[in-house]
Amino acid sequence: MNRTSIRRALVPAVAVLTLGLAACSAGNASDDSDTSGDASTLSGTLAGGGASSQDKAQQAWRAGFQTANPDVTITYDPVGSGDGRANFISGAYAFAGSDSYLNDDEGELSATTETCGGEDPIEVPAYVSPIAVMFNVPGVDTLNLSAKTIAEIFDGKITAWNDPAIAETNPDADLPDTAISPVHRSDDSGTTKNFTDYLSKAGEGAWSYDSDGIWPIKSGEAAEGTSGVVGAVTDGEGAIGYADDSAVKDTPLGVVSVQVGDAFEAPSAEGAAAVVAVSPAVEGRPEVDMAIDIDRTTTEAGAYPVVLVSYLIACQTYEDADQAALVEGFLSYIISSEGQEAAAAEAGAAPLEAGIQSRAADIVGAIAAK
Repeated sequence: MNRTSIRRALVPAVAVLTLGLAACSAGNASDDSDTSGDASTLSGTLAGGGASSQDKAQQAWRAGFQTANPDVTITYDPVGSGDGRANFISGAYAFAGSDSYLNDDEGELSATTETCGGEDPIEVPAYVSPIAVMFNVPGVDTLNLSAKTIAEIFDGKITAWNDPAIAETNPDADLPDTAISPVHRSDDSGTTKNFTDYLSKAGEGAWSYDSDGIWPIKSGEAAEGTSGVVGAVTDGEGAIGYADDSAVKDTPLGVVSVQVGDAFEAPSAEGAAAVVAVSPAVEGRPEVDMAIDIDRTTTEAGAYPVVLVSYLIACQTYEDADQAALVEGFLSYIISSEGQEAAAAEAGAAPLEAGIQSRAADIVGAIAAK
């Protein structure tokens, strides 16, 4: 493969970015998107990091890519989306994973553009996953809750598990008078930004804070990273928290089904895909940027709106040709059908629909040396 060839023309952006399950898309994906076979001459070390939600998927991606490329070492530090973006901007990482897209509220997008030599940074979806709202109430495995009730719990307005607002939507549950202990991320987190975005947009005014990667309330217990939150909820009777669903599946914790229209939906890959399917692209983004504006208030049947779209952030060109080849090769593998199926198997993610996969493959496949 000629790593310095002229970039291929990119597929034009569509108004709505549709994501779906592998069963719907694997048969339509182009063979060109699977790069594990033609990259066997690659060698060297590639450093990345960021979103801890991607951790399980990144383990599968690294294993698959390094098996096909035994002279390559890939590292990924699950330090959180905020630190991942910061380390990419500083040059510590050649690529970053982020559960929230770049913005310029604090000059971050401009700084990333500067890091990339004045070129627009690449930002493509790689991982779509539900965020689970999990809790530790012995004898209770699932609860039906509205966004308003969830917001009031995390804002400290609902303080006991037998509160009337919880009991109203769970008439058959044996709810104790145990105090509720909300647990949130202590680090700058894309999962937090997506969760607070849901509370802000769907909480019927109960959440008065802006969506932010940094938890806006001083009360409650703070824990670092996805594993820290899951661990704190697991260890604390009466606790409630939020985390990527892949980190909750193998725990004894109960999981909330959130209200969507007149129904209640549990977290699932299918539900994550359904909500992203009805969500538009963010307006005004560069051609190499595939940011999605998630519809948190959808009433679409089967949709699960507490979802995150996790992105890969990289430069279009790199000074070092070997580094450019590694970034292009690894990111192309992640986007490929093989990579997406690995993430689905390991982390329960919703793989990219064929049209989105194709556009993302064109974008990352054009990464080259300067």
